[in-house]
Order: sequence, then C-alpha cells, then structure tokens
Amino acid sequence: MDFTGILFGESTMDVLRPQLLRIDGRIYRKNPIQEQTCQHEDDEDFYEGSMECTEEPCEAYVVVQTQQGFQCTVRAPSLLYKHIVGKKGDTKKKLELETKTSITIPKLGHEGDIVITGQHRSGVISARTRIDVLLHTFRRKQPFTHFLAFFLNEAEVQGRFLKFQEEVLEKCSMDRGVDGSIFQKPKKLHLTIGMLVLLSEQEIQQTCEMLQQCKQEFIDDICEGQPLEAEMAGIEYMNDDPGMVDVLYAKVHMKDGSNRLQELVDRVLERFQSSGLIVKEWNSVKLHATVMNTLFRKDPNAEGRYNLYTPDGKYIFKERESFDGRNILKLFENFYFGALKLNSIHISQRFTVDSFGNYASCGQIDFS
Repeated sequence: MDFTGILFGESTMDVLRPQLLRIDGRIYRKNPIQEQTCQHEDDEDFYEGSMECTEEPCEAYVVVQTQQGFQCTVRAPSLLYKHIVGKKGDTKKKLELETKTSITIPKLGHEGDIVITGQHRSGVISARTRIDVLLHTFRRKQPFTHFLAFFLNEAEVQGRFLKFQEEVLEKCSMDRGVDGSIFQKPKKLHLTIGMLVLLSEQEIQQTCEMLQQCKQEFIDDICEGQPLEAEMAGIEYMNDDPGMVDVLYAKVHMKDGSNRLQELVDRVLERFQSSGLIVKEWNSVKLHATVMNTLFRKDPNAEGRYNLYTPDGKYIFKERESFDGRNILKLFENFYFGALKLNSIHISQRFTVDSFGNYASCGQIDFS
C-alpha cells in the first residue's frame, strides 16, 4: 500500500479509496500525493505523479517490438502537446527519466502521433499511462467547443415562443429584472444532450462515427425509422427561489406520454460518457429548452452555465442580475409552445451560427 498520502497529511480514507479516473474505457487509480500546481495554465509544469491502471495490466495498449526495443503511439490534438512538454520541457524530461523512455512529440500546430520508445515494455506502458492521464486532466480544463442537441426551432414553435415573449413583457415587465434582453433567440431554441470538447477534425469525425453507431445499435429501434413526435409545453425554473431566477426553461415531452425520448437521450449520453467524449456529470438528461437566461442580459451570445471560459480557455466571472419569476410562473405555467417532430441529433458548434441563425452543425444523424 502507498502511504505517501498519509505522510503529506492526507486522510487514511483518501489512501484506501483514492480517486478513480476513467480514460478510454480503462480505470486508473490516482494515488493521493502532493502535486505541483500553478495559477496560469499556459505556464504550468504539471506532473501527475503516481498513476496505476486498475485493470490487468493495461493490455489494451498496442505496444510493438522494434529493433530499438518497444514502441507505443498516442493520438492527441496538437492543442494539448504543451501539457506533455511542460514548462521548459520539464514534464517531458521527468516522464522520460522516470519511465526510461524517449518521447517524441510533433511540432506545435502539426497533428500527428506522440511516439514513446523504450528498452522495456513496462516502461513504455508506464509512460503511455501517465500521458493519458495528463491529456485527460488538461482536456477537462478546456472550454466546451460543441454540444449534442435537438434543434427545436420549427416555425410553429418559433411563432409561439415570440408570442410568449410578447405576453410576458406585456404582463410582467414591471417585475424586477424582466426585460427583452434575457430571452433566448427563437432560432436558437434547442435541447442539449451533452457538452463536448472537440479539439481537432479527427475528434469531430470520431463523434460523428459514434453517433452513427448509436443510431445503428439502439436509436433505430427506439424511433422505428420515424421522427419522435413531441411537445414543448409548460415552464419551470432552475434554482430554488422563484423570486430570484436566472434560468427559465420550457419542458419537452413525448406526445404519446411514452419514455422513448428520455430513453434515447440517456442512452446516447451514457455511450458518450463511457467513451470519454463527455465528462460524466449527470446520469440523465433534463428534457428542456432554455427560454430566458440572465446571462443574455449582458451577452446575447452567452450559452448558459457553460459560458464560463473564453475561447482560449481563460476563466471569466459573469455577474448576473436575477429576475423575479413568480408572476411569469403563475401566468404561463402551462404555456404551449407547439408540436415538434424530432428527427435529427446535431453536433453543434458553440459561438457560431449558420445562414439561418441557428447554431452551426458539424454533423448529424437522421431518424428517418
């Protein structure tokens, strides 16, 4: 047993039950040791220390024997190379020294494989494991770039949404914080399944392929080759106090009262979580479409709680002014936004719009 954590003041429970990381279908045990951290990500010399694979013994890695010993390759987006190199190359040097390997990384801006070579297979596997954990750690620090979603911007729904906005402003504009700036744009109405960090064209293609696999393996059975007929009706709020609301959303449900839409999105979410493309935060998708959001007050292009980072990954603080939603909830609790025929899941790109004013789509699958 590793007692390092106890020596550095960690609790016995942290040692007995260390954090587990799931990466590419494998589970790693993160031993509680001291780590170096810096405040500025660009200057970090981060090293994860002891990482162990809980499965026997990382046989999923493809390690080939060469004249020089053993070799293994890692595909990673070029944006993450700097985290393997580290400040002044210190992370890479430490990896090579401790695993007795040589690590070759493509030049910045050039996509390609990271190549690990060494005299001993165990050393190559150790280096690969640690690189995987570094990539996983820093990928989680990247801002979301894409999301899986249904578009809910059918003509009837857009018209009914504008009617909702008009009536709310007519009847509730005197309520604190309620004004036209906090309403969603009707062309951007959508139902989010999950948020993604896609850092290369290859990862976008991988996402498209996984969606296609979902279609073949279970979506076709659930939908029976037809669009899902749903409705957008009723409103609800995200937080606990209806007098201090930041997000108001419309509820989405199947017309026939079945659970097919919920089953479909939850299975898609589970598949992407198990692959590592979506970080596991929830076990189930909330079927909703945001209709009012106080982040829109200062930034019409804000995207809910996920808009906490700039495109270059810097954390930003957005001060929000909530609104009093009590009258809106009372007057419009069962407002009917319209019928939906859900026929496509899109890979939508954040902060971009297409010629129709909707989020730009990088790929999609159709049900019929």
